[in-house]
This record gives sequence, structure tokens and C-alpha cells, in this order.
Amino acid sequence: MDTTLQDPLVGQVLDGRYRVDARIAVGGMATVYRALDTRLDRVLALKVMHPALAADASFVERFIREAKSVARLAHPNVVQVFDQGTDGSYVYLAMEYVAGCTLRDVLRDRGALQPRAAFDILEPVLAALGAAHRAGFVHRDMKPENVLIGDDGRVKVADFGLVRSVNTVTSTTGAVLGTVSYLAPEQIEQPGAADPRVDVYACGVVLYEMLTGEKPHDGDSPAIVLYKHLHEDVPPPSALVPGLAYELDELVASATARNPDIRPYDAVALLAQAREARAGLGPDQLDAVPPQAVSVAHDGTEDRTSVIPRSLTVPRPLPVNEDEDAGATFHRTSRFESGPPLPSRRRSRPPGRLVALIAAVLLVLGVGAGVWYINSGQFTQVPSVLEKTQAQAQDRLEAAGLDVGKVDHEYSDTVKRGTIITTDPAPGDRIRDNASVRLVISDGPETVKVPDVEDYRLDKARSVLKEDGLQPGMVTREFSEDVERGFVISTNPKAGTERRAGSAIALTVSKGSPIDVPDVTGESVQDAKADLQEAGLKVKVASEQVNSSDYDKGQVARQTPRDGSTAAEGDTVTLTLSKGPVMVEVPDVVGDNVDDAQSELEAAGFEVDKDRGLLGLFGDTVKKQSVEGGENAPKGSTITITIR
Repeated sequence: MDTTLQDPLVGQVLDGRYRVDARIAVGGMATVYRALDTRLDRVLALKVMHPALAADASFVERFIREAKSVARLAHPNVVQVFDQGTDGSYVYLAMEYVAGCTLRDVLRDRGALQPRAAFDILEPVLAALGAAHRAGFVHRDMKPENVLIGDDGRVKVADFGLVRSVNTVTSTTGAVLGTVSYLAPEQIEQPGAADPRVDVYACGVVLYEMLTGEKPHDGDSPAIVLYKHLHEDVPPPSALVPGLAYELDELVASATARNPDIRPYDAVALLAQAREARAGLGPDQLDAVPPQAVSVAHDGTEDRTSVIPRSLTVPRPLPVNEDEDAGATFHRTSRFESGPPLPSRRRSRPPGRLVALIAAVLLVLGVGAGVWYINSGQFTQVPSVLEKTQAQAQDRLEAAGLDVGKVDHEYSDTVKRGTIITTDPAPGDRIRDNASVRLVISDGPETVKVPDVEDYRLDKARSVLKEDGLQPGMVTREFSEDVERGFVISTNPKAGTERRAGSAIALTVSKGSPIDVPDVTGESVQDAKADLQEAGLKVKVASEQVNSSDYDKGQVARQTPRDGSTAAEGDTVTLTLSKGPVMVEVPDVVGDNVDDAQSELEAAGFEVDKDRGLLGLFGDTVKKQSVEGGENAPKGSTITITIR
């Protein structure tokens, strides 16, 4: 059954102008319809605020703010807003209608995307947000539902309903606005303060979802998801999709850093990182086929923009006793218990006969059972010390009656330098009292120095970079009088600079000394080849030929690059040969009026020259023509008519 038939707005005309034809989508703040602007006769999208919210002045103000802010963003990747108005209890925006689907639809149908497709969507999204950020606005609700993909392939960002000025602090003391799966940690901790970096974080989550087909944080309740945003890093996509390039992990980690100070400062900066990452990937890496298992479908309610009560969020865990772990802390501080706490029951002491019976059973079972019973009290659980410093970990282990054993160090892209990556045994495992726990401490991201590969051949330079733990990046070619063709002129960053292992290093490669391309048009193929080869250039003759009124058949009619251009030694010049002029049949104009004859000849593509002589000074009839009618002549050539 078509639910739009039950919608009271379908079929109505708002403001005497917008005819509502069908319902497209329902969101947390508004419903979107397809409508017709009866004045301009164009299809558009009509976003109508829910009547219950229209009574709230703050929501209406936010709705109008969307219209004003987006109207200032003249960007091809932002959905245009045409009009804003009110009709009775209906507050609406008239917007550009994009025929197509949302990114959510794509992810629901296809699951994970190939990296190339993910970049093709991410880059225009970042371009749109970059325009907003540079104009002083923050979107604050980026998610796949707000990324529209048109049938023509265009990508547009929609729903700037939560947009606000970068320098404005919105008072939302009692609630957090947004969609839980894409909220940055600072949005949860300080709901009223948000800058472009919250959009950067959300885009990082969207990129992770495109690469893996799943969200990085999930849970049985919004509070669990919010808690994970605050206390867990977004995992690398390659952990879920083995084989994904390191550059993709690095890009997601940069965008979703929990500390906003180490994220790209706005979408423009993230776009630059995305383009650099893409340039560092080969075709096989960009076209890597992702797993086709689509994440479990849901009804979409979690992905709606919501007003999340502050009582559902968990800004920071409360101080805990040494024997409490993070999970217990969260359970204790959250407000999602299924019911009131039950009163504890004091366990009664077993009567003397029961004690005697237990002792008798132990005697029957033998010494082995007695040893198990005694030793069971000599075990404890390894407390969680992850992301703690070594000193903090040692204090906590000693408080649990355990010692610090071997201490190892490993590089980590996600765990802060100097803090614990993991322990052996793992947190929660049972271990004997007074036993030792091995600690693995993060040395931060592995960094390497960019090697000096200047004056290396390109293939050799690429091999050296890979051997040193780096990736060869974009190659730019320049002329050089000093460096031989095909050899490296410089790197970016420069040699000796420290970079994270796996980073892409751009290379500038010599095209050799510049050569002025000689002009060989009008020459025969043999002469043209000789002149070009003498200049140090290669020659290719195009398979197709062109008609030319300027050059005879077989002569060079066109060359690429043209004369006067600069080329490198060994570059190829393509020659296009002439088929000669286009031959056209000459019309017979003898006996015609002079003006009529001239018009007919010019219409056939000829130039006309009039020869009156002494006898034709006062004549107006063509007595003779230089090329007889019915014969062929080169198009554009001159036909002389004699007048008597």
C-alpha cells in the first residue's frame, strides 16, 4: 500500500504555488516531498517541518537558518535552496530535486564499496563541506542519508538543518543534536560547541562505512554507541576488510581521531589528504573488490537526526575502585538499567551438618579435589590497563597482587605513544596471585626518514622508497638541463624528513632538456621525419588523414605538438597528412545574371572573381567561366566569370 496516499499534504498546494505530488522521505525534524512549482513549472523537493515541531520557535529558527545558510553556498555539490515560507501550520523549504538515491541506499544494497567508488563519493562531499566551512558554517549532521547520488552521477550534500556559524555557541544544555553513529566525541561532551572538525569526524566514519559496509561502533542502545565514540578509536578498515591499502587506514584514522586537535582542521584539509591518499594507490588497490556481505538491515531509526537527552549520554566515566573495569563503570553510570536494582540477599551460613557432609565428600573425592578447592582462591583476574602509562599500569597491577614482567615496545597508529597496547595475559584472564604480566607499550606510529633518491632512475627510486617502508606517490615530470631524462630531480617531502611508515612520497622526474618543436607542416613525410629526428624527437604518422586546401595530398597538414611548443628529448610528435582539398562540382552559370551567378558559386564553396573587360563595363550577363560547369575544382578556390 502506498503510504503517501495517507499523507494529508499529498495533493495540496502550499502557499498557492507548490503542488505536493508524493512523499519521498521522513526524517526526525521534517518530511520531504516531491512537488511542482506551478509558477515556474519545475519539479523540486519540498521539505516540510513536522507540525508538532513548528510550534517550537527554536526549531523554526533552525529551519529558517538552513535556508539562509545554504542559499549562500553557491556550490555544485550542495543541494540548492530556492525558497522558504509558511502556510498555516506548515513551515517549508523549497529545494533542488535530485533524482537518484542516497548513499545509505547504495550501502544497503551493495554493502562495502571499492576504494575508487568510495573516493568518487567522498571527494565531492568534502568539496561541498569545504565550501561551507570556508563560508563559516558547520553541517553537524553528516551521514549517508544526507549524501544524494543523482541518476547522472552527481554527488550532492543535503540537509543543512543543523548548520550553524563556526563562531556561534548554541545552547543545548539539556540535549545533543545529531545522529549517534556519526557524532564526534566533543559533540557528546560539549553539545553547544562544534567546529568544522565534527564534520571531518563524521566523514571519516562515513568513509569507514563505505570501505567496510558496516559502522565502526555499534551497540544495543544509543548510550553504548556514544560511550564507544568517547572511549574507543575507530578501527582500521583493513581489520574488517583484509587487503585494503595502508593509506586508507591512515586516512580514516586521521579523520576520526578522538582528539580534535590532531584531525584535519576542516573539510578542505581532509580533501587534500584524501587526494594524496588516492594518488598513492595503484589501480589494483583502487579497484580492490570488497566483501559482498551486506551489514544487517535495520529500519533506519538509528540514523535519523535525533534530539538525544543528556541522560542517555555518558560524557566521562566516574572514578572507579581499582577492582572495577570500564564495563562495570559504564553500567553503573548509565541510565539504561532494565529495572530498579534488586536488594542483595545475605547468604545464610550452612548448618553444621552440611559442613560435615561437605568435608566427608571431599575426603571421598580425594586429595586432588581438595587441592583444586584450595588453589581456586589463589587466582585473580588481570585488570585492564590498556591506554595507561607504564607507571599507571604497574600501580594497578600491584594493587591486584600482580607483578610487571617483560616490557616490550611496538609501533601503533592508534594507541598513544607511551601507553599500553596490550597485556599478556589479556585483561580479564585468570592468573595466579603474584604472577607476572607482560606489557606491550606503544612507540606511536612508526616513522622513517625519506631517503635521498635524487639522480636515481624512477624505477630504482620507487624500489628504494618501498625498501625503506614508504610508498612511491604521485609522479610529476619537469624539464631539466642538469638531470637526465627519466631520473629523479627531487622528492616531496625532501630527503631526511621524517614521515609515518607507509606514507606516499611524491617524485619529480626529469623530462630532459627542453626542445623547440620545429614546424614541418607542408613537408613530405620523409623530410618531416628527418627534421624531427634530428631534433631528438620521435615521429608517429596518424592513420587518419584530413582534407586541406593549403597542402597537397601527402604533405603534412597538421602536427601535435605544434611548432613553437616545447618538448622533451624522446617525446613523440604525431603527424597528420593531407588528403588534398575537398573537390566540389562547379555549377554552370554561363548566361546567368552576374549577381545570381556569384551567389550560386559562393553557395557551392567558391570564391568569385569578375572580369568585365572593356566590353563588359555595362553588361550584366555571364558569357564565360574559368572552370566549366560540371567539372570538379578545389573547394575554396577562385572561379573567374567573364561578363559581357
